[in-house]
Amino acid sequence: MACNCNKEQETFDFTELDKFINDLEVKNESQLIGCLHRAQQIFGYLPKEVQIHVAEALDVPIAKVYGVISFYSYFTDQPRGEFVIQVCMGTGCFVKGADKVLSSFENALSIKAGETTEDMKYTLSGVRCVGACGLAPVVIINEKVYGHVGAEDVKNILAQHLVENAQA
Repeated sequence: MACNCNKEQETFDFTELDKFINDLEVKNESQLIGCLHRAQQIFGYLPKEVQIHVAEALDVPIAKVYGVISFYSYFTDQPRGEFVIQVCMGTGCFVKGADKVLSSFENALSIKAGETTEDMKYTLSGVRCVGACGLAPVVIINEKVYGHVGAEDVKNILAQHLVENAQA
């Protein structure tokens, strides 16, 4: 394994997270998911340093923290792009062509599922069922839901998304 000895270590300001944790009535495992949600809102992702901080603050084993992060698809321990594109790969979406939709996004963005564009603009992922089977195949970009998406719709969705966010 190569040493990244010269890699600059990112530092985190835990002030806002500590205020959130200190305001909790109880500080234990029952607060873990809420703390992780807040930490991800603050930092954008949950790197090892943040996981350790939460574990120590709640007196929870680090393995438990990592277990929660790796179980729930909402959480990530890797930086994400400004816009997170999630393609539902649940059964209903998959049988209606979600794999082709995902492939079309991969081609349009020149990344694979699970990756982020170099400019940190887009992160692409295939996710488990999002519970909108009547709209299959479903794509979610941040909070916006697109239903009945075909592979041929991907370029238009990206173009529309860019226009909408340029105006914001």
